[in-house]
Amino acid sequence: SSRPPRLSFSRNKEVPMTMKSHEEEKLAEDENSNSEDPETNSVNVLSHDEIDLPWSVRIKEVFSTFWPLGFVAFGGPQAHVAILRDHLVDQRKWMDEESFTELFAIGQGLPGPTSTQLVVSTALARAGPLGGLLAFFLWNLPGLVVLTLCGVLISSYIDPDNPPFYLIGLPPAAISLVFKAFYGFSAKLDTIGICLALTSACVAIFINGDEVIQPKSSQYIFPCMLVAGALITLADSKREKPLGKYKAPSKGWDAENDMTIKRIGIPLWVGGLIIFLWVFILVLVIILDHTLETNNEYLEIFEVMYRTGSIIFGGGQVVLPLLEAEVADWMTNNQFYQGLGLAQSMPGPLFNFSAYLGAVYKGVPGALIAYVGLFGPGVILIFGIMPFWARLRHVTWFKVVLHGLNATAIGLVGAACVILWEAVVSNAADAIVFCFAGTLSVAFNIQAPYTIVAGGILGAILSKYAVSLGQVPY
Repeated sequence: SSRPPRLSFSRNKEVPMTMKSHEEEKLAEDENSNSEDPETNSVNVLSHDEIDLPWSVRIKEVFSTFWPLGFVAFGGPQAHVAILRDHLVDQRKWMDEESFTELFAIGQGLPGPTSTQLVVSTALARAGPLGGLLAFFLWNLPGLVVLTLCGVLISSYIDPDNPPFYLIGLPPAAISLVFKAFYGFSAKLDTIGICLALTSACVAIFINGDEVIQPKSSQYIFPCMLVAGALITLADSKREKPLGKYKAPSKGWDAENDMTIKRIGIPLWVGGLIIFLWVFILVLVIILDHTLETNNEYLEIFEVMYRTGSIIFGGGQVVLPLLEAEVADWMTNNQFYQGLGLAQSMPGPLFNFSAYLGAVYKGVPGALIAYVGLFGPGVILIFGIMPFWARLRHVTWFKVVLHGLNATAIGLVGAACVILWEAVVSNAADAIVFCFAGTLSVAFNIQAPYTIVAGGILGAILSKYAVSLGQVPY
């Protein structure tokens, strides 16, 4: 039987306050009993009234929810999570706070773009696999289209060694946001996390500036550092007085009784096949491109992006030092950093930057291949891991390993700050734009698009095409 409508006591002036308080407490207990199993303490994403909604209605809800969000999702991963929470938890009541946090934790524990994985997992919990794919497409579409178009136009009509005045200020403004991201990440690290981040940052800087070790060796060294970070935190957690602060494992969802798990509709064996598919594609493209040396530029694009997307923990900012080394032969530094500025000013995840890189190198086909390659691992894994998550969250060592992976990845963002500064800031005008944009973003909390535009305007004014100030090279 359906639950009776909730009474509005504020309008019934004849009911005594003591009676109203008692009735409200009873209703609250009834709601809790409908959403939480006292034995498993598992939380149902769906309210009682929404359980019987047909799939066709739910898929329409996914479309109507996510198609406008793709146009307004500015501000980076933290802002994306806040936007999603506001729409899905507060406004549409798709799920409660605990369920939303669980889904966010899944994305944090996997390689790939965290906010995009949160989009996919929430839509997956609402309307199944097709709902997850639809939300992924709608979330990324505006940024994908604009950055692909920009990449084609920049590679076709703009001299890479002599950029126009309106693009000069974008790179230093863009890297100021990378510095901000690193500060936000590093402020949350504990003692062992700081040590791991410092080590990975120093190694990454060393690789970038050594005459013997080539920058492309990062494709082997960075994954090894991530594994080492995980093992170090695992060993530290077993000490009597560990340096790190490790959270207790969550009780997670009940895979047998939770309505969300059933609605997702992916059994364990299918999840295992999906994870195997991710590994199979990774091994196959590496063998084809490196071992067999298949001379195909499109395969090269896909291999670089897919391999990079498979080892990136921590979101879009972490991917920058890896991509910079990998695409050095595809474009000039100016083209790379101009695209970074454009990507920072677009809605959606920073991983859309892959479309720009592919477009500069090989036009629209290159953009689509790069886009699928970089997003592919994270999206595949979010589908594959969902059936296993209720069990993995019970395991203490799993949370500890994630702690080390994330701390090591944050160090790569710190290295990116040093490397990007050296490559982008070539004179006093660039440094002024960097400081100006960073102040707008950090001190005044100005959103990324406006920060990038303001930095671009200041860079144009200071350039040799206008007042020509601060042009003495460092």
